[in-house]
Amino acid sequence: MNIFEEKIILESGNLMLRPLSMEDIPGLSSIAFNADIWKFYPTRITNEEELSNLVEQMIIQRARNERIPFTISDKEGNSIMGSTSYLNISVKDKRLEIGSTWLGKKYQGTGVNKICKFLLLRFAFEKLSYDRVELKADVLNMQSRKAMLKIGAVEEGILRSHTLMHDGRRRDTIYYSILKNEWEDIKKNIFAEFC
Repeated sequence: MNIFEEKIILESGNLMLRPLSMEDIPGLSSIAFNADIWKFYPTRITNEEELSNLVEQMIIQRARNERIPFTISDKEGNSIMGSTSYLNISVKDKRLEIGSTWLGKKYQGTGVNKICKFLLLRFAFEKLSYDRVELKADVLNMQSRKAMLKIGAVEEGILRSHTLMHDGRRRDTIYYSILKNEWEDIKKNIFAEFC
C-alpha cells in the first residue's frame, strides 16, 4: 500500500479522522484561538488568517508527499475537534511520526487523543506494515510526555536546542517511539477498549 495514494479515513465509535481540507477552516476556527493550545507548538495561531495559512501549508505538504494531515471530527461532521498528522514519513525505512496533534480545549482530557493515537498506530502497523512510529514533544510539555508514556511509547532521548518557537525560545525536543514488535502487547493492554 502506498500511503500517499490512499485517501485515509479512520473511524472508531463516533470519532473520525479524515483528510484535512480548506473547508474545515470554519469548524477549526471555532476551537483554535486559545493561546493555551499553542503554548508548546512552534507556530502560534491567533486568527483565521494564520489558521488558513497553516491549513494551506499542510495541504501543500500533502501534495508533496511530505505529510498526511487529518481533521478530527465526529462521524456526522457536526463537531470538528482538532487535527493530527502523519509526518516525517520514510517509506523506504517503514517509519513515520504521529504529530502536530492539537485539540480544542473542550476535547482535551476526554479520551479523544487516545482514540486518535490508537487509530493512527493501528493503521501504521497493521495496514502499512511499518516498523516504527515516532512521537515527539517539547521537553517542557509534561502533559504530552505523560500521554505518550501512557500509550506505551518508549522515551528515547532529548535533542537539545532543536526547534525555534514562536516566542523566540529554543525548544529541547524529546523523542518517543513504538516498534511493530511491541504493538500487539500495547494494543491488547492499553487499547483493549477499542479492539
